[in-house]
Amino acid sequence: MAKPIGAACNLDCKYCYYLSKQDLLKYNGEKKLTDILLETFIKQYISAHNSKEIIFTWQGGEPTLLGLDYFKKIVNLQNKYCPKGVTIHNDLQTNGLLLNAQWCSFLKDNNFFVGLSIDGPIYIHDHYRYTKSKKGSFNKVFEAAYNLRMYGVSFATLTCVNDFSANYPLEIYYFLRDVIQSPQIQFIPIIEHDTFKNESASQVKEKSKAANLTPWSISAKQWGEFLCTIFDEWYNKDIGKVNVIYFESMYQQWLGMISPLCTHAPLCGKGLAMEPNGDIYSCDHYVYPEYRLGNIADNYLGDMAFSKVQEEFGKSKSNTLTKQCKECDYLFACYGECPKNRISEDIYGNKNHNILCDGWMRFYRHIDKPLSTLITKNGLKVINGNYK
Repeated sequence: MAKPIGAACNLDCKYCYYLSKQDLLKYNGEKKLTDILLETFIKQYISAHNSKEIIFTWQGGEPTLLGLDYFKKIVNLQNKYCPKGVTIHNDLQTNGLLLNAQWCSFLKDNNFFVGLSIDGPIYIHDHYRYTKSKKGSFNKVFEAAYNLRMYGVSFATLTCVNDFSANYPLEIYYFLRDVIQSPQIQFIPIIEHDTFKNESASQVKEKSKAANLTPWSISAKQWGEFLCTIFDEWYNKDIGKVNVIYFESMYQQWLGMISPLCTHAPLCGKGLAMEPNGDIYSCDHYVYPEYRLGNIADNYLGDMAFSKVQEEFGKSKSNTLTKQCKECDYLFACYGECPKNRISEDIYGNKNHNILCDGWMRFYRHIDKPLSTLITKNGLKVINGNYK
């Protein structure tokens, strides 16, 4: 995940885990990836692939602050180094504030896929997603969604679920489905321990039995109820019509497939992050000094991505599962979920357990029978699942 402008952003969302990186990493968040490093990154990223399709992911902070000309430069450099017979795609994650007609025309012409952050209708979205002057951002984001649809830009919605918004599952779902008309819906549970600005999850678990959560973090109970409520609406009315990423993924896992989501796969480590100075980190959620792999100015990107250190980071997701996880009937669906959320204890007192475990279990038990029934009706075989 390339973060060419780092943590610089035109919003000041209450729950953002990334804004603090400007201080932690000792770089000025206003800086951007230089032209030299940008070309180095694009050249190395392309050369490290051996596939016919290459996907670049641009994140922040807010990457559109770099301006349209910067992204035109990106496309030109990709065309310069693209091998014959290879197709390059771009993903852009944005808060949408700057997505005017010019931006959307460019995104459409260059086949960008956009991840638009929006948390629900105005009274939900503006609760935590506001500007540095504490003004709501909803109207601009809503306009961005309209522009994306009008220009035919492929997009998905990214909806953070926090302590407040978790109380409005159907209001959020109806808004995304009927008003935004989101082609793909992704829900992201907000979990942050109170020292998240300076300490990674691995540091927290070594210090205490369980982390203290920030006030805006969602509880396990809230998360489970949120997912179950929306699943019932989706299952009864929207299968095959609305793409809710978690539900589509679970369907695959009940068929015995590996989850397409890193958070629910047995291995992780594919979400490396690059900061604006060229530093590479093991994961977007582990941009802490101890997870720095190197710098693209000094090390080849492919070597860092496939290094022994990164391999061990990816395997540690399964290698550090708690006893409760290993005994769980739904291990196949979860694998302990994202390691960054393993800041609690299991029922045996073992550290490194996922703090959302009870919520995930509530969800898995709830969907087991419906998914098994659906799979059977489709003439397929349920490989996983425990419904009898």
